[in-house]
This record gives sequence, structure tokens and C-alpha cells, in this order.
Amino acid sequence: MTERVFVCNAADLECEDVMRFDHGGKTYAIIRSPEGGFHATDGFCTHEKAHLAEGLVDEYEIECPRHHGAFDYRTGMATVAPACDALRCHPVDVENGKVYLVT
Repeated sequence: MTERVFVCNAADLECEDVMRFDHGGKTYAIIRSPEGGFHATDGFCTHEKAHLAEGLVDEYEIECPRHHGAFDYRTGMATVAPACDALRCHPVDVENGKVYLVT
């Protein structure tokens, strides 16, 4: 059974911004793309567990703050070494200006 969990108001995140979201013992990175869409990935880099919310978003990549590995946050695929294992992506709904993580 899926659950929609309120994350934030859409206006709380600017384009190419990321925030940390913790729910149910898990940590997520919530990202707003350049065109205004929202994405969610696991919150920690697969390389050395740095939190991605402390990293940079550029176009469709999120860069890890520790060793500068990067991921395509739309697919989770590692795009820049030393990151080599993909991130898990999670569905996001936006309704009436509110962002929800679907778990």
C-alpha cells in the first residue's frame, strides 16, 4: 500500500535546489529541476554516504559534497566518478502547490 507524505510547499524550493527530507527512518533528497518539476532520490551518496542535500544541483545532476561524484537525479544513474552505483529514485506528486513523496 502506498502512502503520500507531505514534504513541503512547491514555493519552498527554487529551481535547481535540493532539500533533505526524513521519513519512516529513511532520508531522501528532494530536488527541483530547472523547468520546475520535482524529483526524489535516496538522501545519501552511494559512494561514501555523504548527504546529497549538502551538494549542488546543476541542470539534471546532483553532485555529492564529499568527493564530487554526481548522479542524474531523474534516473539515479551515476554520471561522474567516484560515484559508480545508482541512487534509488522515488515518486513525487505535486498537487495544489504541495509536494508529496510517494512511499
